[in-house]
Amino acid sequence: MSASPLTLAQEAKWNNTVLGFTPPPDPVLGEMLGIRKILNDNGFTYNLGYLHEISRNGGGGYNHDSHVAYIDQFSLTFNQDLEMWTGIPDARIEGNIVNRNHDDDLTTRRLQDPRVNFNDLSQESWGGGSVTRLGWLTFARSFDDRRLTWRVGLMNKVQTFDQIIPCDFQLLSQCGGKSANSLTWNNWQIHTWGSVWEYKLTPVVTLKGGIMEQNPKAATRNHAWSWSTRGSKGFLLPMEVEAKPMINGLPGIYNFGLLFTNAPQTDLYSGRSGGAGADDPDGYKEHNRTWFMYTGFNQQITRHKDDPLRGLSTSFSMSLSDQRSNYIHSEYAATLRYRGLFDARPEDWIGFGLTYIDMSNHYSRNQRALNGLSGITDYSNPGYAPVPGHSINGEFYYRFRPVKWLELQPGLQYWHHPGGISRTQDAWVTELKTVVSF
Repeated sequence: MSASPLTLAQEAKWNNTVLGFTPPPDPVLGEMLGIRKILNDNGFTYNLGYLHEISRNGGGGYNHDSHVAYIDQFSLTFNQDLEMWTGIPDARIEGNIVNRNHDDDLTTRRLQDPRVNFNDLSQESWGGGSVTRLGWLTFARSFDDRRLTWRVGLMNKVQTFDQIIPCDFQLLSQCGGKSANSLTWNNWQIHTWGSVWEYKLTPVVTLKGGIMEQNPKAATRNHAWSWSTRGSKGFLLPMEVEAKPMINGLPGIYNFGLLFTNAPQTDLYSGRSGGAGADDPDGYKEHNRTWFMYTGFNQQITRHKDDPLRGLSTSFSMSLSDQRSNYIHSEYAATLRYRGLFDARPEDWIGFGLTYIDMSNHYSRNQRALNGLSGITDYSNPGYAPVPGHSINGEFYYRFRPVKWLELQPGLQYWHHPGGISRTQDAWVTELKTVVSF
């Protein structure tokens, strides 16, 4: 299977810098008295970073009391090259460890009604509490003249799937693609067993697939470093097609993914004996087959006349779920990013994004059924079950580097119908995201 000279030329010109995937900056620790070079010469490379995200409610939301929410994390991502020692093509050990702190999120404390499930986060890295976790530890290698890459071990989906949009916004709904909305696998710092592969059909088109453990207990503290499959309910079968074309001489990346699971999922409304599950003595119905779909693109649309690494890009991502068991039925996010808008600041970024979120009608019907059973009709009554519909969230940010190893990103968020509840007042949120590279 050989590629045409035109396709190979396109692959050589494809550069994702303006799409938001900039290389790691010079670290604050530098060469560490030559230690970093010794490690690199022996095939060990790593990135050690610190992130903190601050959000403050400027007005509106479910609770109007002012609050400054703060979270942070340290992350170590490393790669040990084994090819230089074994001769196996592209053989490597890949690892990720994340330490999260300060279990404080503005969304759950102020913005959304606590009586409904949250559908977005003002600080995307919140989750799992203050804990240190193994994100992944896998073995990978290539076959077929490096067209096929195989990975196996304790893994996370972000190693392979839905990596067309960067996580630069602080809103969760604007952070990367939408595959996490399946609620059957996890982002970033949580691992499960699996084996996946990527095959380059051409230098432009890659086909991805695999089988992964579906384990609801993977996000618990007891599983932070566990190798056990205890708690597994079934398996996930992800499939994705990814394309990296050049359009009008500018790079883009596109994907379409499907996710199937045989792990039992509880219906959000239907009962085992018919009718509403809330009023069914046998409880809620379960489904042993559910699906999820995600897709999107990230395309550079302008190039600065004097610098190909400056310009405007746009992205779109969406997800569609089996709303019988997933309370987020669909989500659509669109963004604009500009790298180097000002000649004096060629590495600064400006970003703007909007997200539309539609909640499951099974979830909404169940909330109505709960109110019917309780007889409560007053929204202000703590026992009332609010009925979610849709919400719209937006964010604007500016990111700059006062020094090479430090990124500061102030921004502004707007929440319309937080959590999908029209009775919750629209909210303004100010934010600050800081990244330090060691």
